[in-house]
Amino acid sequence: MRQLRMWVGGALIAGAMALLTSCGGDSTSTGNGTAPSTGCTPSSNAATFVLMNNTICPTTLTVTRGTQITISNQDSRVHEMDSDPHPEHTDCPEINAIDFLNPGQSRQSSNLNIARTCGFHDHQNPDNAALKGKVVIQ
Repeated sequence: MRQLRMWVGGALIAGAMALLTSCGGDSTSTGNGTAPSTGCTPSSNAATFVLMNNTICPTTLTVTRGTQITISNQDSRVHEMDSDPHPEHTDCPEINAIDFLNPGQSRQSSNLNIARTCGFHDHQNPDNAALKGKVVIQ
């Protein structure tokens, strides 16, 4: 009887783990404002990232050259969004125009004119993966 309970308990844990991992996925958007089901609901503006619940959504956007991205802080705390790498912020200085965002505030980057991939992060919390994003400029 004890072995049966251990087997059933193990099977339930394995099933729960499979369910949790199957609900994953990245929150990449292709600029059309949609993303896989990750609990992330991107903005209707194709070039907008949203900060909420201490996370960035979506984590990646693909835009055309010349686009300005917007980051909207819908979180309850201040964020400071800057280009990678930390602390130099030199990969895509156009993103540094966003910088400090108080709750409820939005700000745009400068024009992203060079085809490349730009990473960014919250300067105040640079190791928090949930506050890191990428812009793929085509």
